[in-house]
Amino acid sequence: MKGCFPLSSFNSLRTPFYYYDLDVLRSTLDLLRKEADRNEMEVHYAVKANANPRILDIIRAYGFGADCVSGGELQAAFEAGFPASGLVFAGVGKADWEIDLGLEGNIFCFNVESVPELEVIDQRAGAMGKKAGVALRINPNVQADTHHYITTGVNDSKFGISLQSLDEVLDICLKLPHIELIGLHFHIGSQITEMDNFAGLCARVNEIQNLLDRRRLFVQHINLGGGLGVDYHHPDQVPVPDFADYMQTLRRMLVLRPGQSLHIEPGRSVVAQCGSLISKVLYIKKGLQNEFVILDAGMTELIRPALYQAYHKIENISSEELEQKYDVVGPICESSDCFGKQVVLNKTRREDLIAIRSTGAYGETMASNYNLRPKAPAVFSDDLRS
Repeated sequence: MKGCFPLSSFNSLRTPFYYYDLDVLRSTLDLLRKEADRNEMEVHYAVKANANPRILDIIRAYGFGADCVSGGELQAAFEAGFPASGLVFAGVGKADWEIDLGLEGNIFCFNVESVPELEVIDQRAGAMGKKAGVALRINPNVQADTHHYITTGVNDSKFGISLQSLDEVLDICLKLPHIELIGLHFHIGSQITEMDNFAGLCARVNEIQNLLDRRRLFVQHINLGGGLGVDYHHPDQVPVPDFADYMQTLRRMLVLRPGQSLHIEPGRSVVAQCGSLISKVLYIKKGLQNEFVILDAGMTELIRPALYQAYHKIENISSEELEQKYDVVGPICESSDCFGKQVVLNKTRREDLIAIRSTGAYGETMASNYNLRPKAPAVFSDDLRS
């Protein structure tokens, strides 16, 4: 089953471009809002998934906060109108100017990953006469069933504070005069579809909370990060993730203390399925064994297949002829610039339009100008209807 695209409108547009179906985005946000309210969770959208200003504006209008991992993302969140009270700032390497930006903006929380970072935030906050709210990001040593590049919660990861050093870090944190410990933060990885992974995280968080109980410490906020995956193989059959199962798993498995709030940071699951990369066929090239479809989009527009060997569904939206197999590649001067091998497409010709699906997350936001290629524009479904 192919996606539904306004082909007549596409034919007049220069390719490549990112196409955003805002009906899909709003349907996703409707369900996310409903389930967050039902399960009493605070949602901070992970800006790194897609920072397009129009996308951010729509997400902000639903009353969600934002999870930022750089000063640039913080600035984008401010400009999109996200309230400071809903902004969290994560990341293993926050520069001084980025910390200052968060402090000046009075953001809700810094998710802190090391003692040196705690000390720098304390110093910067002291210089401003402020107290910074922080959550300690704990590395729970929980394995996630996902690609090793996007697994973040195991012992050999650069992220977070190890369980072995938690007591020492707590001792230091509580002595810093311009730090207020308000929460614990966790994130075990991305593109996770098995709820057992999240259940394992909750079990570890329960153990850590017991440790805090023994120290007679209470934190107001528990942040379990993001990581919920999407169905890259069936973007039309499963356009909206099962937020209900995800949130109910967290609620069922996590033992919160009275007065604690639960926070999550979804990104991919919010925006992936609303986006497609639309490209035009430049050439059909016959190799000795394979037939190549050469597109005008490449790894500069979508790096996930080259970086993670990630799968994206690829469709020829111009053709209804019989199917055959092609290697679908881009124009970049790198052998890794390949979107898929032996991809089944309707018979494909020069100037056909190709849709690479589920690119609303980590498509536009990871684009580059390698080979001095210009950035591809964004096109929105609402504009094509007007």
